[in-house]
Amino acid sequence: MKTILILTAGFGEGHNTAARNLRDALLHESAGAVRVEILDLYALAHGPANALARRLYLGAINHAPRLWNTCYRLLDRPGWFEATLFLQRKLKRLMADTLALKNPAAVCCTYPGYNYLLAGGPKNFFHATLVTDSISVNSIWHRAATDAYLVPNEPTAAVMRDHGVPAEKLHPLGFPVQLDFALPDRRPTAATADPADGRAKILYIVNSGKDTAPALVKRLLTVSGVTLTVTVGRDEKLRARLQDLTVSARDRVDILGWTDQIPRLLMTHHLVITKAGGATTQEAIAAECPVIFNQMVPGQEEGNWELLRRADAGELATGHEEIPLLVNRIFENDARRWHQLRANLRRINRPAAALEIARFLLRRISGEPPLSLP
Repeated sequence: MKTILILTAGFGEGHNTAARNLRDALLHESAGAVRVEILDLYALAHGPANALARRLYLGAINHAPRLWNTCYRLLDRPGWFEATLFLQRKLKRLMADTLALKNPAAVCCTYPGYNYLLAGGPKNFFHATLVTDSISVNSIWHRAATDAYLVPNEPTAAVMRDHGVPAEKLHPLGFPVQLDFALPDRRPTAATADPADGRAKILYIVNSGKDTAPALVKRLLTVSGVTLTVTVGRDEKLRARLQDLTVSARDRVDILGWTDQIPRLLMTHHLVITKAGGATTQEAIAAECPVIFNQMVPGQEEGNWELLRRADAGELATGHEEIPLLVNRIFENDARRWHQLRANLRRINRPAAALEIARFLLRRISGEPPLSLP
């Protein structure tokens, strides 16, 4: 049985999300005929140090965006990341030991750092890089060699071609969202009703802006004719606070803690308010659920907004006070703007991207040429 390794890292949830969804698609498409393993070698090699680095990264993007933007721009300059590789000797040894033990037919990296560890060594496997960012692609993704770049869309492929990546290595197959979006038997049985016929259902995913979440919930409840679902992750204090705040509007509000049902929620709501994270953006596109971005991390998340801006498929709020105005605008006049946004999302969505990527990899390890895109 051939093995496919998917290498990920916990520096941004998009890497892990892409890895999990690709694993599920590979197992589905191969009917279990290949072995698929997801490994975070950074965590395995560095343990507590990696956990600290991850906390620092998340702290920077959530609470010090200007600092993160400086780091992001430095990483985009050739030589800066490469200068840190001497610190990764333990990781490189673990990589070599893992490859020797697993003997994979393919290695797919959803985090770009692995490509530098694989550079220069012998390869008896197909090496693919799954790019999880759109349009604003840091050159760290493509400064080290790989056999194929699997990118989320054609605009991203165009940016990478402009930066010198050979066109034959670029494959715009989409971002691997959950199979729930692609397989009819996994989609919700009740389709989302036309918001012009009743209450508009809004999903608010609380990310780093927890201090301002109560004020935004209060503002959203001033919009007539909407019901609200709020997800707060593992922050039980915020959940309790929002439940107390909305006790008089329980028929219009549902406050959720951590949930793995975001795809289903996106497919059963008319609008999502969230930060411009890569995985959530791609899931909203796959669900054809119009988006209002209320936060955007400088650097990689700018491309997610640019993707929707070019397609006229989302809105960007400059402040929380603007969000109720945008909601009203989207649903006024028999939800004319909502219908327009949803139609534009339909033009760019790739709900079966995980399956397409899985087929691409399976054909490569079987020796078959890749199918040409239409």
